[in-house]
Amino acid sequence: MKKFVALTAVATAALAATPALAQAPQGPRVEALVGYDAPRIKVNEGGITGTFKDEGVAYGVGAGYDFALSNGASLGVDVEASDSTMKETNAAGTLRAERDLYAGGRVSFPLGADGSNAYLKGGYTNARFSAESGALRAKQDLDGYRLGGGAQFAVAGKAYVGGEYRFSDYENDVRRHQIVATLGTRF
Repeated sequence: MKKFVALTAVATAALAATPALAQAPQGPRVEALVGYDAPRIKVNEGGITGTFKDEGVAYGVGAGYDFALSNGASLGVDVEASDSTMKETNAAGTLRAERDLYAGGRVSFPLGADGSNAYLKGGYTNARFSAESGALRAKQDLDGYRLGGGAQFAVAGKAYVGGEYRFSDYENDVRRHQIVATLGTRF
């Protein structure tokens, strides 16, 4: 909750400091993402028990739509489907991070007249993890929330590159930190 309050305070300060002439991007967008994935998972299912913490590469695709506000900022909706290469093996068995689905909202603030922007986001996420120990196998889908922030920089026409940090907190004390790079376009 403290993170949410801090993010809200930053968003309010940024909104108050937004120049009147700059406009955050608006309309539909699609993007590809790739980056660092670090989940921490406690497993106690199907006879498999243990704590797993490892790193991998997150990769996926996202889409969204941004609606312009009168003060130059924009509100948007996001959806994303991603996966991870994270796989850890220890004495308890092997754990894999699998698909991660996300839907949420964001508020964007212009960084300049070229369409570059900074944003804060939050929403629902559902991740799947699978565990194996000998002949025992288990898969579990976990619900949670994601908070994040990032920036997008215009490169040519409607194309952009960006970077984003996000924290996901799932049920059963599962947490995930990710830092991803994005490449996308607006329509």
